[in-house]
Amino acid sequence: MARITASIKKELYKTEIHSSSGNLLIADEPETVGGKNQGFSPTELLASSLAACTSATLRMYADRKGWDLEEVKLEIILEVNRDEKRTEIHRKIELIGNLDQAQRDRMLAIANACPVHKILSGTIAIQTELKRN
Repeated sequence: MARITASIKKELYKTEIHSSSGNLLIADEPETVGGKNQGFSPTELLASSLAACTSATLRMYADRKGWDLEEVKLEIILEVNRDEKRTEIHRKIELIGNLDQAQRDRMLAIANACPVHKILSGTIAIQTELKRN
């Protein structure tokens, strides 16, 4: 279970995000919508989660197998079509190293099994409540 807290004060759109493990991120909106671009936008954070999880999952798998994977490069493009209420995520993976085609095919299957990929491609329910002061 991930536990995240976030707070925003008077500065427009700048949000401090804290993890239960003690890490801090700053999220913001681009200047074009009134932010100061001091951090990742919320949409960039979502795409980043998939990129980070995919990268780490592939690295761990290749290490466990003893495969010659030097580097994983990812590009995530997240497109939201508000009219159709549809979101598409395009993920491009570049595997750098001495891997044969069977290993590359397996790495693609592993990428599709990373935990964040499973979350995003499954059913998501969000329950929201207001805290009482």
